[in-house]
Amino acid sequence: MRTETEVRLRQARRWYAALRRTSNEAFLPLYFDESRYLVLCGGGGSGKSIFAGRKVLERVTTERGHRWLVCRKVARTLRDSCFAQLRGQIAEHYPGSGAKINVSDMRIVFPNGSEILFAGLDDVEKLKSIYDITGIWIEEASEITEQEFNQLDIRLRTQFDQYLQMILTFNPISITHWLKRRFFDTQDERATTHRSTYRDNRFLTAEAVRTLEAFKDTDPYYYQVYCLGEWGVTGKTVFDGQAVSERLSRIGEPVKRGFWTFAEDGGRESPHQSASPTASPRGSRWTEDAGGPVLIFREPEEGRPYVIGGDTSGEGSDWFVAQVLDNITGEQVAVLRHQYDEDTYAEQVFCLGAYYNEALVGIEANFSTFPIKKLEQLGYRNQYVRELPDTYTGAIRKAFGFRTNAATRPVIVGELVEAMREGINLVNDRTTLEEMLTFVRNEKLRAEAEPGAHDDCVMALAIAWHIRPQQRMTVQTKAPEGVSRWSEDMWDDYYAADAETREYLRQKWGEPRR
Repeated sequence: MRTETEVRLRQARRWYAALRRTSNEAFLPLYFDESRYLVLCGGGGSGKSIFAGRKVLERVTTERGHRWLVCRKVARTLRDSCFAQLRGQIAEHYPGSGAKINVSDMRIVFPNGSEILFAGLDDVEKLKSIYDITGIWIEEASEITEQEFNQLDIRLRTQFDQYLQMILTFNPISITHWLKRRFFDTQDERATTHRSTYRDNRFLTAEAVRTLEAFKDTDPYYYQVYCLGEWGVTGKTVFDGQAVSERLSRIGEPVKRGFWTFAEDGGRESPHQSASPTASPRGSRWTEDAGGPVLIFREPEEGRPYVIGGDTSGEGSDWFVAQVLDNITGEQVAVLRHQYDEDTYAEQVFCLGAYYNEALVGIEANFSTFPIKKLEQLGYRNQYVRELPDTYTGAIRKAFGFRTNAATRPVIVGELVEAMREGINLVNDRTTLEEMLTFVRNEKLRAEAEPGAHDDCVMALAIAWHIRPQQRMTVQTKAPEGVSRWSEDMWDDYYAADAETREYLRQKWGEPRR
């Protein structure tokens, strides 16, 4: 005779076997997830809403005393979507549950005292009458505001003998949406996020799959966003949104991520005294960090030329960014992005430049010249030089750094747009690509980040592409014969020269070394 424990174990096995037969594999672990926020982002036909409804029914039929709220932005959309879906799921999977369905009020009651209520966020009076909520399913959560979400969040009652949970299901319509910022760009220990596509839904018919995949040819952007679940955009992008989205779907992870612990005493010596091209700059130590500000996509190669474009944090509201390009191919090989202070930024740029064979560094000089002066102080000798007309004498003088203004901004943006038409596969950083998707033209046709988005990575990349002519375009496999170290006078002559003269001096004196 079986014990009570054996009977329960047998029942649990039968239950799980039935669940596996009727559910998609990608969602099975989520039946056991007890996070406060279960955030399901996916493309059309992925099965996320079917899973959400099934989990709600699993809980209300097995746990007593639930008051589960199912809602959408507009009340009238619930009857033909969530309400109809749950009625069908009850008939198919829970015919013996004893559910009583009130069609006119859209209310489902179970013998164990649990019930499911339906309300739209536009139905204020009905929402006021709904209290003591134990769970919430928000369908098409991208339709609601963050403030509306917060109001729903506080409706979950605090005293209940089972876990409280909010399930959010939605398509990723906009890369600037609060849902992405709140749950995907940051890590909330109370949230579980999940991405899915139609490929995760084994119950789709062959005809449905063919219909979805036909969008690859008829509407590639729709396919990327609404079929593959890539984050979309709402404005008219300056860059090719389809090409950027496709690139986003194919990029890999950086080969390493972290930061340099800077040693100023070591830094005052030549930034190009590493034992090998891939060693840390002398006096500094590389630290691996999964959340570090420096992402390396391709290690430097000996003798290869690199350039770094830098965009500073303006008035403190944006990010400090440095983009590193292989100057021969234009490939993005590394990126620095953080929100620290200017001296930390300058030190990280110093180390990046040293790491990448004393790369040519061009930092924006609009709001502050501190990072540029800090690089000078540390002895970094390969900064971009711009020409400035003296407003009094008309003479041309030279200064380090790149100045972004009404005249230069359209030029560098235009150059980058042109380069990206055929070169989007040269970009390896996800954040940079996402910024490209939100880089739009406003009502005055000015190219800028749409409200709520950033353009620091885009502008740093534009600067890097623009300054490339001041750096050589060939691999220096062996130092030419001649002077092995440059004197201070040689350095002075080099920085006073134009790009053509610089190339001549490199050929005459050899690659810059101290």
